[in-house]
Amino acid sequence: MKAITLPATRPGSRILGTGAYRPERVVSNAEICELIDSSDEWIRERSGIIERRYAAADESVTDMAMEASGKALASAGVAATDIDTVLVATITHPYQTPSASAELADRLGTHKAAALDVAAACAGFCYALAQADALVRAGSSTYVLVVGVEKLTDIVDFTDRGTSFIFADGAGAVVVGPADQPGIGPVVWGSDGAQKDAITMTQSWAQYRRAPADKWPALTMQGQAVYRWAVGEMADVCRRTVAAAGLTLDDLDVFVPHQANMRITDSLLRQLSLPDHVVVSRDIATTGNTSAASVPLALDALVSSGQARSGAIALLVGFGAGLAYAAQVVTLP
Repeated sequence: MKAITLPATRPGSRILGTGAYRPERVVSNAEICELIDSSDEWIRERSGIIERRYAAADESVTDMAMEASGKALASAGVAATDIDTVLVATITHPYQTPSASAELADRLGTHKAAALDVAAACAGFCYALAQADALVRAGSSTYVLVVGVEKLTDIVDFTDRGTSFIFADGAGAVVVGPADQPGIGPVVWGSDGAQKDAITMTQSWAQYRRAPADKWPALTMQGQAVYRWAVGEMADVCRRTVAAAGLTLDDLDVFVPHQANMRITDSLLRQLSLPDHVVVSRDIATTGNTSAASVPLALDALVSSGQARSGAIALLVGFGAGLAYAAQVVTLP
């Protein structure tokens, strides 16, 4: 009997370039407070957010993904026609099918690349990055485009005092390709579905269809429960991720946590006791929480501004609805 022949494997993969898209409209805390009983001071104290970006009404998830992807491809020096897999992490593409990734692959002119949407919310980009790494190392793909994109303003209740000031829109992207030495470490990931109600929707789309007079399904969050979970679990996830890459916390140059809340970032820093030289992303201050777009947006901001040097060792960690998490150590392009 004949045996299956597998493609030659590669020793590693790496991020070749980054890109980001931030919508033009800047929304201040004062504007948010027009619809909720709050203040600029309260929002800054609770979240660290000063302002955030909102997409235009006619601006889609795929539109934003296109902008970030084009910049990532240019940064990587890779043509769209060389991309053989497109992974889009999002929970706000308004169609169950076709996927945002399939539309994006076509609009970019990738010549019918494989396309897959990843629905892991705030952990989505790190989930997709782990898949890209595995695809390249296995020889199944050569160049993978990984995008995190959200238009959360489509599913936010702007009168909800607990969530309206947190969430925003945007897109971040990276191109992953082969490398002689591993540039993306092993992923540490998992989920806790027992806490699925901590971040959820007010109702399902099926319920909305049966009762169209009800309010549009909106995102809800048990803020304190999510905060306790994040500060209680994510520091250990970070330690395990660094160890899985054969490194120590002292070897890190950059820390890019999901931009969920500045207080969560501060708590993680206290628990991890990272060296003073580590550059820490605080992109949430001017971008808000963009769920799956959070980590790639924050990463691109550090890379494009020169705050994080090429070749630096960065720890990425995403966590949120599900409740799900994923983290890996990467070498910056």
